[in-house]
Amino acid sequence: SSRFRIASIGKTYTAVMIMQLAEEQKLKLSETLDKYFPQIPNASKITIMQILLHRSGIPNLSREWDPQRNWANGITKDEMIALIAKATPDFEPDSKQSYSNSGYFLLSLILEKISGKTYAEALDDRIVSKIGLSDTYIETGFIDVTKNESLTYIQTDGNWRQVPETHPSIAYGAGQIMSTPNDMVKFIQAMFDGKLVSKESLKQMETIRDGEGLGIVTFTFADRIFYGNTGGGDNYGSWLAYQPEEKLAVAYTTNAKIYPVVNIVSGAIDIYYGREFQIPTFETIVVSPEVLDKYVGVYSNSEAPVKFTISRKDTMLFIQAGNESPTMIEATAPDKFQMLGGSVVFEFDTEKKQMIIKRSGGERIFTK
Repeated sequence: SSRFRIASIGKTYTAVMIMQLAEEQKLKLSETLDKYFPQIPNASKITIMQILLHRSGIPNLSREWDPQRNWANGITKDEMIALIAKATPDFEPDSKQSYSNSGYFLLSLILEKISGKTYAEALDDRIVSKIGLSDTYIETGFIDVTKNESLTYIQTDGNWRQVPETHPSIAYGAGQIMSTPNDMVKFIQAMFDGKLVSKESLKQMETIRDGEGLGIVTFTFADRIFYGNTGGGDNYGSWLAYQPEEKLAVAYTTNAKIYPVVNIVSGAIDIYYGREFQIPTFETIVVSPEVLDKYVGVYSNSEAPVKFTISRKDTMLFIQAGNESPTMIEATAPDKFQMLGGSVVFEFDTEKKQMIIKRSGGERIFTK
């Protein structure tokens, strides 16, 4: 019954409501953005379809767009539109694909313009009430634990601390929904059962181009293709996946990421299908201060924009990226350390004065 911010999975809900408007012939996916927001650069060339597919060229929102703003208190819709209008496009519409929260922010406002309802009212009318969701709604302010809403935490220096909240108004239709895993599976099941959109609309949504469908992406788990979406923000993590042939819906939420969410979801699905699964041991060791001191220093790579500082406190080693706060890394061997449950690994070679950082995307060598 704990409720979580599901972040970018909210884009799937927004896409569903846009497809509903198209079915009602209240908009066309081929119509251009200038019908609603002519002040946005390239608006006469950007279609609704391109925004859904992250092919609009509308740059992804960055707080650097307005560094003087106190982002902790959120932003109004008009202020956000003004910021997007001032931003330089990333590329010509449909020439490539690049993830854009800003585009989905605009889609939520188009939904409001056409329906005459707020995004919260539209969500309730078009999805929540329609299929009987009891714990899904728009988060308008900060987390309220009296409503079973979950705060988010991060582990640093071996201790858990609460993460400062991102105000939900910054995401809006790009990821402002509060929900539970129970409601999430009801939603995606209803979507694939034709209770929210037609078969024709669903087929459009699940047609993938450059890794993106209309508010949907695909995953491969247990050698099967799943459709759904993922979300993350502050230290929340969420995952929603559906295997249509077997009608298997999987939802996961967390408010304290420490082990890769994809590994947890993949592991749960492997167990479901009776596949071999090795439970992580999370074993760490203690390394003497004398050995740790050999790793202390500043490391850089000419191709990396940031330097890493390694420091020691007692028998603990810390890594600091640029001016960020130091984060403790755990030893799994005298010269090997990890963070985030092993999703990032650091190996030290004192003879070469090198630190190798390994993650899913590959590895990079930094020199002391």
